[in-house]
Amino acid sequence: MTLSNNEATNRLIYSGKRITIEIDGRSGFCFGVRHAINKAEEQLQKGENLVSLGDIVHNQKEIERLETQGMKTLSYADFETLKNKKVLFRAHGEPPESYEKAKDNGLQVIDGTCPVVLKLQERVRNAWEAMKKVNGQVIIFGKKGHAEVTGLAGQTENQALIISSIDDLSAIDFNRPIELFSQTTSSIHAYQYLIDQIQKKAKAGFRNNDTICRQVSNREPRLRSFVKNFDVFIFVGGKKSSNAKFLYQVCKETNPNSYFILNAEELDFNWFTNKKKVGISGATSTPLWLMQEVAETIHQKLNKE
Repeated sequence: MTLSNNEATNRLIYSGKRITIEIDGRSGFCFGVRHAINKAEEQLQKGENLVSLGDIVHNQKEIERLETQGMKTLSYADFETLKNKKVLFRAHGEPPESYEKAKDNGLQVIDGTCPVVLKLQERVRNAWEAMKKVNGQVIIFGKKGHAEVTGLAGQTENQALIISSIDDLSAIDFNRPIELFSQTTSSIHAYQYLIDQIQKKAKAGFRNNDTICRQVSNREPRLRSFVKNFDVFIFVGGKKSSNAKFLYQVCKETNPNSYFILNAEELDFNWFTNKKKVGISGATSTPLWLMQEVAETIHQKLNKE
């Protein structure tokens, strides 16, 4: 095997006699996820006990890796009665009630909230204070029940309207002022379409805020360009990850020979029959080590036969 790291394109390439495997080095953890995991590892390396409120990342293999170092995942039900521990708040962010509960229960918070999300929470909170004075509405475009959206809604005393699609527009009172925000990982195209529709109907003032994280949203066009270069494409992601499901669909639309797997154990080597070039990518919650494990498994099976 020849393994090269092309710094110009940030790709890892495994070259062999039979097949070449290439990992998109721009895939994998986004800044926010890496920030939270670094926070966890800092504590674990000190040999300290740490619990994560909810899954630290939507990738079971990465969770298992951290659990072998001593981290435990805590449900929200158990959080209610947890006392005198260190608790990690993950990248998605938490509503004010979580901080209040932690204080009441004597918990030390290790705040792994993505800095981009923290700033967005502040903006939503300020907008809510302003909207209350004019009988206005704060609207959040995002997935209902998603941890980030729950944290954002908490900044508005849970009074914000959550709009998941254009079908939810009927919930908006267009005779009152409107201020709109988006979950950081939403589709730019879907958000712009929503803005256009609200602008057509708003009668008492409308302000929209560009709050989509470009580090995440820019992955779609880059992935479309990358995936078309391969005979077969492997997308590695967690089954719970909305970002993984979305990006996999991007792969499948661009290259029909695309497959979604959690780890190397789910590989089907019939996919590689008469194939020469294999591409690998992953979601914002997929660690690079897991994609490398998949690449090495393919290489060991196909280039050493």
